[in-house]
Amino acid sequence: MTLTTRFAPSPTGYLHVGGARTALYSWLYAQKNGGDFILRIEDTDLERSTQASVDAIMDGMNWLNLKWTHGPYFQTERFDRYKEVIEQLLASGNAYRCYSTAEEVDVMREEAKAKGGIEKYNGLWRDRTDHPTDKPFVIRFKNPLEGVVVIKDIVKGDITISNEQLDDLIIARSDGTPTYNLTVVVDDWDMKVSHVVRGDDHISNTPRQINIFRALGAPVPEYAHLPMILGEDGKRLSKRHGAVSVMQYRDDGYLPEALLNYLVRLGWSHGDKEIFSREEMIELFDLKDCNRAPSGFNTDKLIWVNQHYMKTLDPAYVAEHLAWHMKEQGIDTTKGPALADIVKIQADRVKTLKEMAEISRYFYEDFTELDAKAVKKHLRPVVKEPMLLVKEKLAALTDWSPEPIHAAINDTAVELELGMGKVGMPLRVAATGAGNSPSLDITLALLDQKKVLERIDQALVLVEARIAAS
Repeated sequence: MTLTTRFAPSPTGYLHVGGARTALYSWLYAQKNGGDFILRIEDTDLERSTQASVDAIMDGMNWLNLKWTHGPYFQTERFDRYKEVIEQLLASGNAYRCYSTAEEVDVMREEAKAKGGIEKYNGLWRDRTDHPTDKPFVIRFKNPLEGVVVIKDIVKGDITISNEQLDDLIIARSDGTPTYNLTVVVDDWDMKVSHVVRGDDHISNTPRQINIFRALGAPVPEYAHLPMILGEDGKRLSKRHGAVSVMQYRDDGYLPEALLNYLVRLGWSHGDKEIFSREEMIELFDLKDCNRAPSGFNTDKLIWVNQHYMKTLDPAYVAEHLAWHMKEQGIDTTKGPALADIVKIQADRVKTLKEMAEISRYFYEDFTELDAKAVKKHLRPVVKEPMLLVKEKLAALTDWSPEPIHAAINDTAVELELGMGKVGMPLRVAATGAGNSPSLDITLALLDQKKVLERIDQALVLVEARIAAS
């Protein structure tokens, strides 16, 4: 039998970080064992499910490059199959029609609570045959009254739940639509899912689902329940902690490799190793090595991982992701240096690709204003002579590359008996509009020669104005 995992999100919002980690662990386990990975959209909540959420899930999975073997399957396309299984459970005596109203069930629960028992439906219609013909009904699963369910959890170890704690859960609503616990069982059965990887908030559902599997004579999958992810304040990760949507991390300038690498370590480890290629993840990952305790999300650590990948991945690849941010910021990169060259000189100077795009605008666009602080500090009257001389030397170059450019700047400083900074800093402000940039000779080489000379002239206008004012 082929090992098969699945990722089964509900399309009621974006793909969040916790869901992405579940998808990653499911995908890795299937990859490691030569198995299949299914994507299933659990869209039976018709009121809350939206196409926009389906698109957001797909976008997140594709951006992370977590390719599914089969799917995507949609539960709303399988209602006939669920109805068939519900009828099967009714016919076998493992389900029954319940005519109790929601208010009556609430009373049952309150009475049980008052007696110190478990708050649950009391099974009033479990064995009755005097069914009314004019009342709506739900269909309940006839849960065993005795014994225990043992979840052999790969992550948490054996979890034992008494059947006395479980009530006869509703498997079909009064309008005939199936409920979550029924659809999940039918899907996992039909799709031959061998391993269910999901958050530990599902542990309460698992014994109920195991009992339905057994009533159907279906094989029970193995389970791995992952502890939740906490924010830096120790509380469950949510919107109040900042970005939790996978695509928000893309928008904020993170590489998919960085987020995947960070997520794989958020609940699993392999010694002290921090950086894992996709191939290493597949080779080394095992569900049994996952932590039993919750993991804390640390943005500083994610930034560190992102910086590592910006600096070490192929610049041409990083440039593909940078291009998206350039476009988002309205920067036309069709005229100017190759984005891979920008990555090479900017990667170790920024935390994110979004920031890289922001500080690289001057390579592609003229600026109307220079940084005021940089102008005040570096474009003073004394720089007129070195600026004119360095412009002359740069204009004479027939080889517009870093070495000749560096020589021109250096020769200017030597000729005027100035430190390199006295020439380089005003030139940097003139060429880039600010006082910070990568190595000046490389920066100028990536700019058009004519453009650099024009910008020096613009800076000299400001210098002349200061001379006149003084």
